[in-house]
Amino acid sequence: MMQCVAAGHEVVALANLKPVDHKDELDSYMYQTVGHQTIDLYSEAIGLPLYRHTIQGSSLAIGREYTKCEGDEVEDLYYLLKQVKEKEGVEGVSVGAILSDYQRVRVEHVCRRLNLQSLAYLWRRNQEDLLREIILSNVQAMIIKVAAFGLDPEKHLGKTLEQLEPYLIQISQKYGVHVCGEGGEYETFTLDCPLFKKRIVVDSSEVVIHSADAFAPVGYLRFLSVHLENKPNVSSYLIIFLVNV
Repeated sequence: MMQCVAAGHEVVALANLKPVDHKDELDSYMYQTVGHQTIDLYSEAIGLPLYRHTIQGSSLAIGREYTKCEGDEVEDLYYLLKQVKEKEGVEGVSVGAILSDYQRVRVEHVCRRLNLQSLAYLWRRNQEDLLREIILSNVQAMIIKVAAFGLDPEKHLGKTLEQLEPYLIQISQKYGVHVCGEGGEYETFTLDCPLFKKRIVVDSSEVVIHSADAFAPVGYLRFLSVHLENKPNVSSYLIIFLVNV
């Protein structure tokens, strides 16, 4: 999204798909839902309207290509972006995909149906370079889910990318873990970056073990209490998810 701002796109709105029944961990090929309880804070942190839609579908059409399939979770993305386009008149969608063709194909399919332009400035970037760039750009992102050999819920959840960068590179070289987590190895939650007017502060959280695998346990953070804090120096940048191009 910072890349979109640098390219001169106009900020319009944020959009998010949330799990049904407030379920923390969704069995999905498309979406991550850990940390969904705090997504609403992004609207105030950034100063933009946030549109949310509940995920009703499931992973039905899981082939390499995608065609419209009622009941598939991809259609929830279509309904969400259709609503935002009708309300805000958006022309494009910014996505942070780096490597997943599965997700790229489906986002582009939805965009074609809605006559929206898909903007994916991170696509196929070298992950070590990208991770370094994220850290140097003052993005404070906390790891809130781990699911890979070499990552331990008790040790690594709650750490920032900056704190874990050397270790992520180490296990990438040793075990083939994607440094930016593009194989589902980990998920992050952004607490602050130059695009935010306010930063998100986690007051308390708890570790939830989803799968106690002996070699690659899956665990995530459940936020118990969070709040927003004013920042002393607010950047002139604004965040993008949905844009006019």
